[in-house]
Amino acid sequence: MKVFYWTMGLLIVGTFVPSVVFLLLHLFTGSYDHGQRAKMLWNVSRVFTLLAVNLLIWGHVAVGLWQVWFG
Repeated sequence: MKVFYWTMGLLIVGTFVPSVVFLLLHLFTGSYDHGQRAKMLWNVSRVFTLLAVNLLIWGHVAVGLWQVWFG
């Protein structure tokens, strides 16, 4: 599970931090391109976060069912 936590953490932070940087660049420069990049990276960060939460929930459900049936 540590590998999963680190992988998802790096993916989430690796897309969230650049999203914030591009958002700040958009706010200070007014560049439309920076705003689009910030929006895209924010959406990717949300997808990774929802994927991680979904996998954690269903992983616990699968382990629980395995323990009920075979444990």
